[in-house]
Amino acid sequence: MQTLQAQVGSAPHAVGDQTGKSVELAPGVALAGFTMRFERNEEIFAEEEEADFVYKVVSGAVRDVRILSDGRRQIGAFHLVGDVFGLECGETHLYSAEAVVDCEIALVRRSALDKAADQDGAAARKLWDLTSRDLLRLQDHMLLLGRKSALERVASFLIRMSTRGAAGEAVDLPMSRSDIADYLGLTIETVSRTFTQLERDRAISMPSSRHIVLHNRLAMADS
Repeated sequence: MQTLQAQVGSAPHAVGDQTGKSVELAPGVALAGFTMRFERNEEIFAEEEEADFVYKVVSGAVRDVRILSDGRRQIGAFHLVGDVFGLECGETHLYSAEAVVDCEIALVRRSALDKAADQDGAAARKLWDLTSRDLLRLQDHMLLLGRKSALERVASFLIRMSTRGAAGEAVDLPMSRSDIADYLGLTIETVSRTFTQLERDRAISMPSSRHIVLHNRLAMADS
């Protein structure tokens, strides 16, 4: 598979719309960039690839993926519409990023980001806020994996997803049960059983496998 750098350099019309545009990475911080489209399950960037770009989800959803030494897949985060990802402290990416569904992604060169931070203290603080939020989500995820039961993990995941959407108590999940399992450190069977248990307890209803309605958020939070 071609790297993103190779795609940008050699086949721009094959990978998406790269027309110059302004990309708002944080409130009041808009930099020149371009957009690309990625199909479901397509790799956006690879682990250990040079971190030459910063990314923002325009449509769709993205997952951060790492393959462990025993071959298992670990999903570190999901990025939804409006989320910025690919911000790295070092020169390379720690995770791969893949499209969960068909996506449109905005890209800004990291050199432009670094220049804006160097020249504008307010912009630097806003960009640091993005990095800080990523760190807090990572710490929260570590707590989720290390301290909670399967029921608590799934309930917490659904509550968090509901707070990130605009549908109130309804959650439309772009990711599969397999994705959820690899994010929560569970098996697919455990995730499916836990969804069934929450539905049986009337904490949720599932009009479809991807559309979840939360009925008792307080009880789920105490799970």
